[in-house]
Amino acid sequence: MFFYSTIEPVYYLLPFVGFIIGLFGTMLGGGGGFFFLPILILLLNINPQTAVITSLVASLPICIVGSWGHYRKQNIDLKLVGIFAVAGILGAFIGAGISNKISANQLKLSFGIYSVLVALNIVYSTWQKQRVDSGKRSPKKHSNSVKTTKGLFFGFFAGMITGTFGTSGTAPVLSGLFSMQILLKTVIGTSLLIVLVNTFFAVGSHFLLGKIDLTLVGFLTAGSTVGALIGPKIIAKTNFGQSENKTRYWYAVAMVAIGILMILK
Repeated sequence: MFFYSTIEPVYYLLPFVGFIIGLFGTMLGGGGGFFFLPILILLLNINPQTAVITSLVASLPICIVGSWGHYRKQNIDLKLVGIFAVAGILGAFIGAGISNKISANQLKLSFGIYSVLVALNIVYSTWQKQRVDSGKRSPKKHSNSVKTTKGLFFGFFAGMITGTFGTSGTAPVLSGLFSMQILLKTVIGTSLLIVLVNTFFAVGSHFLLGKIDLTLVGFLTAGSTVGALIGPKIIAKTNFGQSENKTRYWYAVAMVAIGILMILK
């Protein structure tokens, strides 16, 4: 249910933090919800169960605004969205049940391990892509059945992660899309809409079980919505070229760092 926490001085920095997450979330894909949970737990010492549902609600404006912006720029593969979302919805409800049955320490540890493992998957798929780009490996053509299988697998995993950790399931969505060797702009736009669907259903499944801190949501979304408006416009004008692989590696590095912090916390 909803509640309002007492405003702390540090909360006045949250709109700026939200702006950065909204901006880069819509530029890198996934809506940035992956970063809300560590901020709430590591920096603000919010109870993990409350942080999960608060993170989900704070992610919604980024996903909505970002998805619309990328849709207008034709950066979304609606067929892939449908495949991921079908399995993701089921995963989101299962994840919500898991979240309320594990302890706060188990949740943090699990999130940390998950972050590191998915980062390694992104590094591997990027390395495979570099081999293709350099001619050392022939490009792998994915049939429709392979894409569907991958979409259902990663979609279910993403939905379960969304429901469990409140992180929008960004990492498995990106991992699945990256493995299909599609354009980075399409990966970013498509992931945002997939994450929006997963987050919406995860919020619904958590609503009667968790407590949503509307004070934190308000401060975070005040900046994140503005960032989400700007992100797709920057992407539309960006030519990644050779920097695309570097972008993927840096994303993986950030995920590993956050994962280690959550494990050690």
